[in-house]
Amino acid sequence: MAGATVIATDADFEEKVLKSEKPVLVDFWAEWCGPCRQIAPSLEAIATEHDEITIVKLNIDENPATAAKYGVMSIPTLNVYQGGEVVKTIVGAKPKAALLRDLEGYIETKA
Repeated sequence: MAGATVIATDADFEEKVLKSEKPVLVDFWAEWCGPCRQIAPSLEAIATEHDEITIVKLNIDENPATAAKYGVMSIPTLNVYQGGEVVKTIVGAKPKAALLRDLEGYIETKA
C-alpha cells in the first residue's frame, strides 16, 4: 500500500520533487487557508490509494522561495511535476473525483 502525503520545504524541494522518478503533485497551501484544509483529506486519500504518484505538501508561509519561484499566486495551487518540470497546474479546491479526473494520465484510474 502507498504511503501518505510527504512534507517538503524550500531546502529539500529539489530532492523530493524535482529529482523524483515518478510524478509528484505538490499542494501549495497554508494553515489559514480554508479551501486548503478542505482538500487535504482528498489528497491524503489519493496518496494512500495511488502509489504511482507522490503527493507532497509545501506550506507557503514557511517556504516562500519555492512558491515564488513557481509563481504561486493563490492557494490551493496543485502543480504536477514530472522529470523536474511542471506538467499540469490545478488551482482551487475541488472534490476528490474532480482531482482524480485532473490527474488522469499520471495515476491509474479504476473503471
